[in-house]
Amino acid sequence: MNSSLRFLAVLILIPALGSCASQARPMPPVESVDLPRFMGDWYVIAHIPSRPEREAFDAVESYRLDEKGRVLTTFTFRKGSHDAPIETMHPTGFVKPGTGNAVWGMQFIWPIKAEYVIAYLDENYTRTIVARSKRDYAWIMARSPQIPEQDYAQLVERLRELGYSTTDLRKVPQARSSQDSPKQGSK
Repeated sequence: MNSSLRFLAVLILIPALGSCASQARPMPPVESVDLPRFMGDWYVIAHIPSRPEREAFDAVESYRLDEKGRVLTTFTFRKGSHDAPIETMHPTGFVKPGTGNAVWGMQFIWPIKAEYVIAYLDENYTRTIVARSKRDYAWIMARSPQIPEQDYAQLVERLRELGYSTTDLRKVPQARSSQDSPKQGSK
């Protein structure tokens, strides 16, 4: 094989080898999620943010089931301050069959569906952690805009136990008080 062909073969193999080495162990989901109970507003308490969320304030993820079983999502936030205009994204969640409703494909742009794993959910459906097998992004969310510091510390520890480095974990500033927060399952 001449050197040009060898070089071309190496260029083709490098991405394949890199993807093998970077295969993350799967994110363990919770056993099951009662989807109707999970629907409603979730305040983002902290996150390892994606690019659009890096300066998010007042971030809220709202879910609603449609007649086809899709999770219609509205993500609202303010960029940079509590006084900034509200920005909105509308991804759609597709529940993966056989996962107890705990693994979704979240579609922001067709046809790409990003992995979205409900990795922790308290029994009262008031606190959750959404994570990914890549351990690149994560969200600690609650039904109220603030939670006690002890509860927050426990959720951060849970995120570490799931294999995350919490170095890039960012608390999301929330202006709303608990008295202003919507009730569980409301829109």
